[in-house]
Amino acid sequence: MYSALWRFLPGGPALKIVQLLVILIVVVLVLFDWVFPWLAETFLVEDSTVE
Repeated sequence: MYSALWRFLPGGPALKIVQLLVILIVVVLVLFDWVFPWLAETFLVEDSTVE
């Protein structure tokens, strides 16, 4: 996956590294802002017990 992204992104190595960092930051922010809260509400992990 990393090599596919590396070949797809335009620019030299320095620009590609910056673009990959921006993509990584955006993915992490999307996960924390929308995906993880949705998962917490949907599956209600804090209400489960193991007996």
